[in-house]
Amino acid sequence: MQESGYIVIFKPTLTLPNGKVKGNVDAELVLHTMVEYQRYDKALLVTGDGDFYCLVDYLIKQEKLLKLMVPNEKKFSSLFRKVMSHVVFMNNLKEKLEYRKDPK
Repeated sequence: MQESGYIVIFKPTLTLPNGKVKGNVDAELVLHTMVEYQRYDKALLVTGDGDFYCLVDYLIKQEKLLKLMVPNEKKFSSLFRKVMSHVVFMNNLKEKLEYRKDPK
């Protein structure tokens, strides 16, 4: 994504005792989106977490949301059902994005 001109920000994660990886980025994502607001044309958010609904709604109203990419179409906040015209599910992208070796 970086080679295509996107700004990708990596955040530290924690590994919990049960082995699950956790990355708390909710407040940072909202803050960074608003701090950089004047510097981008459209935002592409990747989440299914309803905590971001107010941010998504605001960006739609300001015509600043490119798309909301939801990782799992079977598990996402019902709040996003109100904005389905802006949603793209990542489940459907695997075949388009996966690496395939050239057949020889």
